[in-house]
Amino acid sequence: MPHADPTAILDALDEQQRQVATSIGGPLVVMAGAGTGKTRALTYRIAYAVATGRQDPRAVLAVTFTTRAAGELRGRLRALGIGAVQARTFHSAALSQVRYFWPRVMGGDAPEVLASPFGLLAQACGRAKLPTDTALLRDLAQEMSWAKTSNVTMADYPRLAVLEHRRVGALDPAQVAQLLVEYERIKHDRGLMDFDDILLADAALLSGHPEVASDVRAQYRHFLVDEYQDVSPIQHAVLRLWLGPGDDVCVVGDPAQSIHAFAGAQRRYLLEFRHEFPAAAQVELVRNYRSTRAVCALANHMARTAPGDIGAVTLQPMGAVGVPVDIAPSPDEDAEVDGVTAWLALRHEAGFDWSDLAVLVRVNAQIPPFEAALAGAGVPYVVRGGERFYERPEIKRALTRAAAAARTDPDQPALAGLEAAVTGLGWTPVGPDGAGQVREQWESWQALLGLARDLAADRPGVGLAGLMEALAERARSEEAPSATGVTLATMHSAKGLEWRGVALVGLYDGMVPFTLAKTPGQVAEEHRLLYVGITRAKEALRLSWSARGSGGRGQRQPSRFLTGLGLDLPQTDTAARTRRTRAPRRGRQAARCRVCGQMLLEGADLKLGRHADCRSDVDEALLESLKAWRRRIAQEAAVPAYVVFTDATLTAIAESRPADRAALAAVGGVGPAKLERYGQAVLDLVAGRL
Repeated sequence: MPHADPTAILDALDEQQRQVATSIGGPLVVMAGAGTGKTRALTYRIAYAVATGRQDPRAVLAVTFTTRAAGELRGRLRALGIGAVQARTFHSAALSQVRYFWPRVMGGDAPEVLASPFGLLAQACGRAKLPTDTALLRDLAQEMSWAKTSNVTMADYPRLAVLEHRRVGALDPAQVAQLLVEYERIKHDRGLMDFDDILLADAALLSGHPEVASDVRAQYRHFLVDEYQDVSPIQHAVLRLWLGPGDDVCVVGDPAQSIHAFAGAQRRYLLEFRHEFPAAAQVELVRNYRSTRAVCALANHMARTAPGDIGAVTLQPMGAVGVPVDIAPSPDEDAEVDGVTAWLALRHEAGFDWSDLAVLVRVNAQIPPFEAALAGAGVPYVVRGGERFYERPEIKRALTRAAAAARTDPDQPALAGLEAAVTGLGWTPVGPDGAGQVREQWESWQALLGLARDLAADRPGVGLAGLMEALAERARSEEAPSATGVTLATMHSAKGLEWRGVALVGLYDGMVPFTLAKTPGQVAEEHRLLYVGITRAKEALRLSWSARGSGGRGQRQPSRFLTGLGLDLPQTDTAARTRRTRAPRRGRQAARCRVCGQMLLEGADLKLGRHADCRSDVDEALLESLKAWRRRIAQEAAVPAYVVFTDATLTAIAESRPADRAALAAVGGVGPAKLERYGQAVLDLVAGRL
């Protein structure tokens, strides 16, 4: 597509997206449903405005809520031949302005930004003779952030905290206010500011110094804001200060995906945009290109039955009908984890890459059992958190070590140089067993190597120095590598992402909605959070809960949000059952052990075709040959061994000794792609020809 051809730009859009792209000049609000291509519409709107000469790219500021989204927007704009547009988060744009203008109007450098407020909060607690445990410090930091983003002073905090039903552990609101005042005193004495001070400082410079506001408005004349439903009062105030008397602003959002009120977000800014800007035009994006009709139907039903009016658009699915949503109750948490693991294995055998799959939870504490189950089943996984990829300590160490090697020998082979750097830090070709920090570090290095392979493939013959330059550019753009296994994440951190298959787990009352959601507004936000989780799925969606906790403790009811949808919810037998006598879910043929005939539910068992503790008739010599072959193939491809075949799959092959492609395809873990890539070599090994 010619980069400067406006007609070609518009031809790449549907009718609704084209309306967004051509509505240039003056205020515009875009109500964009999940999966409707809002990022595409936003990107092409900028491209069309620049291509037609109606906007100078240097005068455009596109604001996003995450560095990942900003990096994605910059990448898309570069692909369209536009590189001068500033795409930043609110905090990034504000910090740049604070650091530039502070010396001019305040004298001296701007205060250094705290990496974390925990240390100073601990000192404040110590002075008040209060405990300094991590949980309390985390809650205090979150409460402080809410107060600052909501423009709540410490003088007003005790009264407003009572009105908003806000609690910080066993502390009363007056104690919280006193602690935060002490924290501010310590911070001020040390000449520091925290993350939330960045926006406050920018607002103070813009409102208190007309020359600063004039310079900013001279630089930026066209504004675009993504995820506008999550704007906080201080972000809204900064945007209005950037605009001044102007009104050239386009905001995009979905009120049905507003899930950050606990942190100060107020979706009323999106819903009331046309009251604030009476001349604003409005466009709705309703054509869903992400999900099947089955998933969209559930999302639409959920929007219609939400508490109050959530302002959602009705999604119009553009894809296939798809398979029905899988509703899967379990007698206890252990059974739920087994069922999810089996479901993921079945999706993988049906042709889904592991990275096409995700397990989404309400809180991080629900993740460890799934880590353990996937590790035990030989399934690769990654845990998604809030930390930026390039700011992870293990990534910083790897890049620093590789950069030093590049300075010594810039032309050494790129991949070998980077692999030597991470090997020196503890990386191994095969991932460590179990979960925890060691596993997370290995996953980070593995992702970095995967990204490096992709970059090197695009630059044949590049040396280590050239690779490091390419990685540095990715880091500046915050373009993190994609996951290399099943993603384990909270529904909050999954916002803005999508997968072919999604399992939403732990959907029982007390978890969804969360037990701390007391007010109607808080319960409504929990409902919207589940809506966000549902709309992450493209093709396959599984909703599950357990009637009891791990080991049969307690008793639970399915989430009221599920019963409110009118779904045909299967009854959960709360009696304890073993994995081998658990009833199969409706509409699915249960896999059975070829030794004892009982059901198979665990991923590794499904691949073996038998329970791990049932009698094995494996050909040990063949198994060793298969492992030696796998090791060689993995080393040649520079990938972990399990990427070729897991141990469970190789054991199943050595037991069944398939004689042809059809028999090999019937082995668990041998999907169409692996059959095509490795099938003949495996059959030759089995037949003794290799």
